[in-house]
Amino acid sequence: MTERVDTDRDLMAAAQRGDGVAFDELVRRHTATMYRVAFRILADRAEAEDAVQEAWVSAWRSLNRFRGDAAPTTWLYRVVTNAALGQVRRRRAVPMDVSDESMDHLFADDGTGNPEGHAVRSEEADLVHRAIATLEPSQRVPLVLREFEGMSYEEIAEVLEVNTAALRSRLHRARLALLAKLEEMRRG
Repeated sequence: MTERVDTDRDLMAAAQRGDGVAFDELVRRHTATMYRVAFRILADRAEAEDAVQEAWVSAWRSLNRFRGDAAPTTWLYRVVTNAALGQVRRRRAVPMDVSDESMDHLFADDGTGNPEGHAVRSEEADLVHRAIATLEPSQRVPLVLREFEGMSYEEIAEVLEVNTAALRSRLHRARLALLAKLEEMRRG
């Protein structure tokens, strides 16, 4: 029988000892977040699901590589980011699907009861997501992790295996590219 474990670190340690129930709990806790990251990188539901599946298989196979220097969530972000970037590399020549249908589930009514305001916010959010999807992965990934996932510079640098100065530079270039793309898309 598996002992009760509550923290991600405890679950990771138990999974490293071969406890499949602990690993299943990590999967239960973190799949939605990993999917959200993969989707924002790939902008395609099926590919995001594939990336998450690939990430969990990779995580299981490489549990022994988790040294505990980082939080388990940071390690999992790295694994799913790498899986999503692998998908991007495999489909380099194929344009991203940023159709309205692929973005629908990202926008929900904010509960204000103001449909016009919601429509404007949804339209603006759709424009931002389409613009982000056009960025190079080296710009898109840190932007997604910072602006959508709220990760710190240090956490993102660790996920991407770069130093903080390089990350800040990437984010700066990503924000400039995003602003330029938004301006271009608004002009028509």
